[in-house]
Amino acid sequence: MKHYSEARYFGSIGSEAYLYSAVSMSAAAMVLSAENQSIIIQTERGLTLSGTRISLYDVMTFLKKGYPPAFIQNKLHLTQQQFEATLAYIEANSAQVEQEYQAVLDTRQAIQQYWSDRNAQHFQHIASRSKAPEQVALWAKLEAEKAQRLANNR
Repeated sequence: MKHYSEARYFGSIGSEAYLYSAVSMSAAAMVLSAENQSIIIQTERGLTLSGTRISLYDVMTFLKKGYPPAFIQNKLHLTQQQFEATLAYIEANSAQVEQEYQAVLDTRQAIQQYWSDRNAQHFQHIASRSKAPEQVALWAKLEAEKAQRLANNR
């Protein structure tokens, strides 16, 4: 667990959220609920909702695509407190979170490109292999059934 000289915390009391700092505290507990339980934590996956595998970047993706807040909360199975803490944290730390979000998107794109290239090479290799006569007959039968299904659906 990383320790920083100063960590920011969010606490909520009732419907109001408060930002305060604590010196020499763990950066893992970044957002606190009224019961002093951390809501937003720093993990190896980035900023994450405590007790879930949902990152702030998942929430941001939905927000950037224009989904309504109620939909996002229900889709990700978040409590009202979790969702409000997430939105408050994103708003209060928008520059930092946006920078991290862009890094996450870049990493996702690089991973997707890697697997796309790797799978293309793999599929080319599979397509170039010669097929046994019984496989050729089975593929011909499958293609004929597929063509018939498509014709019936029109």
